[in-house]
Amino acid sequence: MLIGLTRLVSASINDCELTFHEQQPIDVERAIEQHRAYEDCLRNLGVEIVRLPAEPDLPDAVFVEDTAIVVDEVAVIPVMGAASRRPETASVAAALKSYRPLRYLEAPATLDGGDVLRVGRRVFVGLTHRTNREGIAQLSAHLAPFGYKVRAVEVTGCLHLKSACTQVGDGTLLINRDWVDATAFAEFELIDVAATEPGAANALLIGEAVVMPSAFPQTIELLEARGIKVRSVDVSEFQKAEGGITCKSIIFNSSVAYKGSCTVSSGSRAASFVSSSDSLAISQVY
Repeated sequence: MLIGLTRLVSASINDCELTFHEQQPIDVERAIEQHRAYEDCLRNLGVEIVRLPAEPDLPDAVFVEDTAIVVDEVAVIPVMGAASRRPETASVAAALKSYRPLRYLEAPATLDGGDVLRVGRRVFVGLTHRTNREGIAQLSAHLAPFGYKVRAVEVTGCLHLKSACTQVGDGTLLINRDWVDATAFAEFELIDVAATEPGAANALLIGEAVVMPSAFPQTIELLEARGIKVRSVDVSEFQKAEGGITCKSIIFNSSVAYKGSCTVSSGSRAASFVSSSDSLAISQVY
């Protein structure tokens, strides 16, 4: 069973951090509707949604991907690159400790989950405004005992590595070569985004389907021409906040769920993993 950890939209999202985009008004109610449709899309693809409450004082908190790196064996909680966002990790860590043992990065490391692209046992990490070399080194130290090979990748012109490159199939990546050093991915088949859609490289692979923003029809057409099944969703309000498809969820397999020092059998409802001693209030599990 795949779990999708999400968080409700903060009413203060208009105060979000921006690095590459000019500020535009975000329609909060429309963002809430788009987020609900995004969750519905994931659910239709077999993902069980675990939704955290909104964080009213943390404008970017809906972008949960940045708050943790979850692999089958462990969850790594980073020191996020933007100081204003660092309080977001506490509630996410509280939720994830029911599924995985936790490891923590320490300053001077900085790292955002949106900079981490895992393809099998290969982990590519973007060197960006939000992620530094110490963050990559500490992440590598936590993952190496489990056989993961971590590689730093230079990123320019966008916020995170996953803005420039994501997986869309077995051994296949969608990429904007203007934003990332493509030589790092020489072993993979690369599909270039449409020239007029530079932001289209952020996609989410769930099983055999790829979830993409509806704002990039030409790139969607390129993928479908290759036989890739695409589910498009409207995330236009989140794009104003430099968000996309992957950033609003943390997707992981519950069949390797962790509780204390014990492995929990697969197939259980997500709510059963949440200890009564946890201070976290999960608003909905379904």
